[in-house]
Amino acid sequence: MKPTSRRILYAAVVIGAVLCTPALHAYLRLGYLLGGRVVGLEWTSLPVRYYVTNRDITGITAPQLQTVVARGFAEWARPANVSLSSQFVGFTSAEPGDDDTLSVMGFESHPELDRTLGATSFEFDSVTGQFLGADIFINSIFPWSVAANGDSTRWDLESIMVHELGHLLGLGHSALGETELQGGGRRVLGKRAVMFPIAYPRGSIADRTLEADDIAGITDVYGTSQATRDLGAIAGRVTLNGAGVYGAHITAFNSATGELVSGFTLNSQGEFVIAALTPGVYVLRVEPLDDADIDGFFDEDPPVNLNFRVTYHAKQVAVPAGGTSGSIEIKVRSK
Repeated sequence: MKPTSRRILYAAVVIGAVLCTPALHAYLRLGYLLGGRVVGLEWTSLPVRYYVTNRDITGITAPQLQTVVARGFAEWARPANVSLSSQFVGFTSAEPGDDDTLSVMGFESHPELDRTLGATSFEFDSVTGQFLGADIFINSIFPWSVAANGDSTRWDLESIMVHELGHLLGLGHSALGETELQGGGRRVLGKRAVMFPIAYPRGSIADRTLEADDIAGITDVYGTSQATRDLGAIAGRVTLNGAGVYGAHITAFNSATGELVSGFTLNSQGEFVIAALTPGVYVLRVEPLDDADIDGFFDEDPPVNLNFRVTYHAKQVAVPAGGTSGSIEIKVRSK
């Protein structure tokens, strides 16, 4: 019998509504309510089985889309010590967003979403809360390219698909990027994560390749036992006048490798964990999300604290293989 289901649209990658986030996970990880508690969204049965809607658009066929999806899954499975696999089941007349428990990728025309390049939605059993599957639509109102080196007049399909597959696999948005206001939206000046919520301009193929932040996130969710032995974590609190700060953005910079991995404080105690880090010495920086669209990262309740100054932790933090930094406290001051 087909389960009664409900579907939640999570997020899109846009030109220039987060689910609940499980406590103490960075990058952000997505989660959902099950039995009164928040569970991290994760595909516990692998491979991820998916279908592709049998619809072509100008210049791109459904088989080409399927090839792009396969490459996107392969990129997320590429990092060492990640256990992740996918399986293309076949082409279908089903649409992304149908409540059919199938995971479907396809082109759809959404002119009302004139700044949304693609989006991911999740299907749950409305009785048990069980996660059933996820779909991705790519907005066909935009011009798309699968050219190997990109096309300066079109959006790169593979870059956007890699971002949306990150959501499908359980990752939320990263705040590792800088933008500027332009034409009623934001233009990306630079970013260090595929999961940053705003796309590079037309022609760019940079988001086909995962950054250190993306790799840490996917390893945290799908890491092998070897990853637990090889990698480490930073744990602690961000406080303001002794009270925890909710929604602070923490960046960990590895001074030897140049890797940047970020996280957030995700409870009222200001606690955070940034996991799956390469062992080494890190510089920690804390900042408010005062130049970002907050609803691209957090729900409105509880309110994110923006009233503090950018702060560097007074000491560098050593991360050992197979362990944590020990609990640290980063004290910030009001603006």
